[in-house]
Amino acid sequence: MKLLKLVPDNTNIRFLRLRVPFYIVSLLLMAASWALVATNGLNLGVDFVGGQMIRATFTETAEAPVAELRRSIGGLGYGDPVIQRFGQPNEVSIRMRLPEGTGPDSTTLADRMTQDITRAMETEHPDVRIDGVDSVSGKVSEELFSTGMYALLAAMVAIAIYIWVRFEWQFGVGALFALIHDVSLTMGFFAITQLEFDLNIVAAILAIIGYSLNDTIVVYDRIRENLKKYRRMPMEELLDLSVNETLSRTVVTSLTTLTVLTALLVLGPQATFGFAAAIALGIFVGTYSSIYMAAPILIWLKVDSNSFVPKESATDRQERIVRGEG
Repeated sequence: MKLLKLVPDNTNIRFLRLRVPFYIVSLLLMAASWALVATNGLNLGVDFVGGQMIRATFTETAEAPVAELRRSIGGLGYGDPVIQRFGQPNEVSIRMRLPEGTGPDSTTLADRMTQDITRAMETEHPDVRIDGVDSVSGKVSEELFSTGMYALLAAMVAIAIYIWVRFEWQFGVGALFALIHDVSLTMGFFAITQLEFDLNIVAAILAIIGYSLNDTIVVYDRIRENLKKYRRMPMEELLDLSVNETLSRTVVTSLTTLTVLTALLVLGPQATFGFAAAIALGIFVGTYSSIYMAAPILIWLKVDSNSFVPKESATDRQERIVRGEG
């Protein structure tokens, strides 16, 4: 029985033939992404700007009326709430950003917002029970944001060092550049769509970094093997061969993950939409960067067939000469 193959055996696609135009497009997209972040800004969520979280249980209904709550609370003029079911179907958490103009240490407006929300809920739904109200101050939120950004930076640097140690320094530079490319485009996506950027998205970006790294290391491992195996093959041809040899694995893994994420995007709750969208975009750009960012840069960094040949010391050379071996 013949198995269905998404990618035929012995593909010979000349990926690196277009490396220069793809690099130019990628650099322009990275610059545009950070320009959008600087001009549009990110739509920071409660985790990063401060706000209130109200936990409530509807005691006489099987499921919490999420759609009605979103309509009634959104009509109060404090912005759109983030409403999630948690625990039982009749339990919800309602998160609201601090109103515009609220200072980092001011609580008066936030308290009034909480009172208005709870009053509106109790008026429309007499069976509601307020289980608790948690506040996140603006100062704490700023610390969360800076800590999250430091975590992303530290992860990328640590990954670059790891690949440097495992391969050669050129591979570490290539992997770091690919990760910067992936993170930049993800940040630009959130700047242009204005989807809420919270700690869940930071977790998604860390997942993207891990996925992209895994894909890049698979390609780099094959490049290293082929550098030892095909000593006389031109570098561009060798990189194309390595990418083609790992293409089947890359396509199958990416499509499998994207299938699950597409179902989550279409059928999942609104609360997970941004997280799923970030990872779906990250898988696409991560696969692209492994082929068109991480591989071609090795040519410009002068990686060749001698990169993994042990360097001969002066003592070894002298002993070889004494033995009459040249």
